[in-house]
This record gives sequence, C-alpha cells and structure tokens, in this order.
Amino acid sequence: MDFGSLINNLFWLFLVFAFLSPYFQRQALEAARTRQILSLERKRGSRVITLIHRQEAINLLGIPVARYIDVDDSEEVLRAIRLTDPGMPIDLVLHTPGGLVLAAEQIALALLKHPAKVTVFVSHYAMSGGTLIALAADEIIMDENAVLGPVDPQIGEYPAASLLALVQSKPLDKIEDATLIRADMAAKAIKQVAELAEKLLAKHMDPERAATTARLLSQGTWTHDYPITVEEARGLGLPASTSMPREVYALMSLYPQTQIRRPSVQYIPLPYTKGGQE
Repeated sequence: MDFGSLINNLFWLFLVFAFLSPYFQRQALEAARTRQILSLERKRGSRVITLIHRQEAINLLGIPVARYIDVDDSEEVLRAIRLTDPGMPIDLVLHTPGGLVLAAEQIALALLKHPAKVTVFVSHYAMSGGTLIALAADEIIMDENAVLGPVDPQIGEYPAASLLALVQSKPLDKIEDATLIRADMAAKAIKQVAELAEKLLAKHMDPERAATTARLLSQGTWTHDYPITVEEARGLGLPASTSMPREVYALMSLYPQTQIRRPSVQYIPLPYTKGGQE
C-alpha cells in the first residue's frame, strides 16, 4: 500500500469515526442514566420518572432548542403511570421552566389519582406548569436553593392578570377588539387554572386555605418568574422538605446543558470539605 492510499484510508476512517462517535456517546449516556434511575428505584422501592428540560442541540447542526412541557411529555408520563402498579410509589424528578397547560394538567391529574405515594424532586427549579405538577405530589423534596413558581396563565406574550387589569383601567371604546378577546380568554384561563390548583391543593390543606392559596398562585400576585423558595412553599402549606437523595443529584448531572459556546461557569467537579478535596 502506497503512502497516498494509506492517507486516503485514514481519512475515511476518521470520517466514519466522527460520524458514529456522537451515536456511541449518546448510547453510553442513556445507559448511564438508566443505571442511575435503577439505583434510585432500588433505594426507594419506587417507579422513577424524569421530566427534565434542558436546552438541546439538533443532531450535528448544533442548533440550540429550548424544551418545555408538551403533549409528547404528557403522553410518556401517563404511559409510565399506567405501567406502574397502583400500590407502588412514584418518584418524579422534575426540572422545567413550564410549558403547555394542557400537558401539565394531564400529568398533574394522573399523579393525583395514583393511589400510592407520589414524590416530586426539584433540584433546581420547576416553574409554571412544573409547579402545577408538583402540587399533585404527596411530598415535594427540594434542594435548599431550588424554587417553584406561580401558575398564573399567560395569553401569548402577556400575563392573563395584566390583560384583565388593562381592561379594567381603560374605557372599552379605547381598547382594540383583539385585546378584549384576549382579556376574555385571560379571565377564563385564570378561572380554570385556579380551579385546578385548588383541586390539587385540597389533598394538603382544608378547602378554605386551598382556595386562598390557589388564588395567590394563579391570579398574578407575583410576576410569572417569581421564585418560591422552600420556606415560602412551606408557608403556603405545601409539603416541602429538603431531604434530597444524592442519587437525584447524580442523575441530574447526566443531563448536562448543551455546550454550544464557551461555558460561563467553571469549577472542579468534586466535593470539597473544609480539610480539602475528597
């Protein structure tokens, strides 16, 4: 074999390796996630379901895509619940900015109907529709710095509560028909979400407090991205604790953010103690 043929063969081998390498990396990552899920299931005697939304890249193009709760998610979670014995606890690892109300509602109601204990783990944040899902749990286990959020509906790019405030503050003849239609939708959306939140909260508190808390969460008391801490969640009457298993953190580490650009946060990924690195 001459030198030119060798270079040509090495070139094609390199192309094949470059093409297959992402596939094998993905398979290895999926296997590691499965092992970690099985480890958590064995420790807790439960069915573990993950609902984790990160910014992901499309194949080899490297285009970042933001993920949210959608109908595909609700179909998969409902399928997992159907495959779980009624007497087996469910652990849901939740990390999401929110998403489609319909999908979040389907998941929340399915968890509410599950006879055995349902635990939601929030290691970083579960906002909007994620919080709605968390309300269906018997226990919400959060990292000390994790947050939930309000469940006030959004109509397009506008908060529903703000649309209603606008209509109440201006004469009707000064408001466009499109805005009035959005305001009508906003009133219905707030009512629907408040009723759902009240139904979910009824398992944790008396009816009067459930109605009050549902109004606080759904009617624009705070901005949509307001962080509800563990302490505030407890003050609202939610069953929140901070007894997060190490296995949940280990599982979350297997869902890294897509590295499209230079990372803005960097550190040595090892536990540090006062006496030095472990």
